[in-house]
Amino acid sequence: MVAYRQFRNSDPPHVVRLWNESGLGRGAAQGISCDIFDGLVISQTYFDPAGMILATSDDKRVIGFVHAGFTADESKSKLSKKTGIICAVIVDPQYRRQGIGRELIRRAEEYLRNSGAETIFAGCAAPRDPFYFGLYGGSEPGGFLESDPAAAPFFISLGYATAERHLVFQRTLGPGGPEIMCVRLLNAKRQSKLAAATAYEPKDWWWSTRQGRLDSMQLGLVPKAGGNLIARVCVVGLDVYSSSWKTRAIGITGLQVVEQQRRKGYGQLLLDEVCRRVRDQMIQLAEAHVLETDVAGIAVLKSAGFHQVDAGTVFRKPEPLV
Repeated sequence: MVAYRQFRNSDPPHVVRLWNESGLGRGAAQGISCDIFDGLVISQTYFDPAGMILATSDDKRVIGFVHAGFTADESKSKLSKKTGIICAVIVDPQYRRQGIGRELIRRAEEYLRNSGAETIFAGCAAPRDPFYFGLYGGSEPGGFLESDPAAAPFFISLGYATAERHLVFQRTLGPGGPEIMCVRLLNAKRQSKLAAATAYEPKDWWWSTRQGRLDSMQLGLVPKAGGNLIARVCVVGLDVYSSSWKTRAIGITGLQVVEQQRRKGYGQLLLDEVCRRVRDQMIQLAEAHVLETDVAGIAVLKSAGFHQVDAGTVFRKPEPLV
């Protein structure tokens, strides 16, 4: 008989075992340790043991878990419990198709509703991504990925609907990688240069407690004649994925180009220059995410030699919550 209970301090080894053995696809870091899981998930100041619900077998073995959490308020300085997120749900492959996942979700939804959630999403993606930044999704969480094939049919069967989709792009940086050349890029290159790398200045508490737990730096473009940044990105180390991807990788997030300099090739140039810079440091892969509806973002990634390798979906539970 399957039993259900909340997280205990002795559970990390069992949760990590499930994570590593459950075939979550290319977007999940594999071979992770308890220390990594603790540093990126359990040690979050807002981690609530009641939000991680475990399923156990007759012999008390952990055979599944679901983890639910909340997002930040509009100021991004504290947690808000109006929006709940199903961050992860895993069932041991030997115990699937027995209703365990469905019951875990039911209990997670009950926890979220009782805590004050008025809306429930399934799948972490900015800004609704309290957990698993650096463990699932690659450069950043982007919902449940298509390379994790069991996720979408499961949530659709529970009545969840698609809320948004995120596209995952990568660029190979080793031999055989793309060489970018066009007139607009050359013009941008004549006018600007790559600035020295600096520490990425966190915008708020929400950034610091999630992405800020990973190694990151800021790279940007400045005018050759002098002046302020024209464009900037945050570069995130993805060494935790080395075991899964068999290569060293970086994530590129938060691409920004000042408004009056857009459509002049600076975004394309910055992405290309970042890839060239990190290639010299033995990095072989760069990854970036973009919303499916962001036509301009998709275009600049493609122009910089990135190609789509995956996609993720964020689901939403129909309202009213019942």
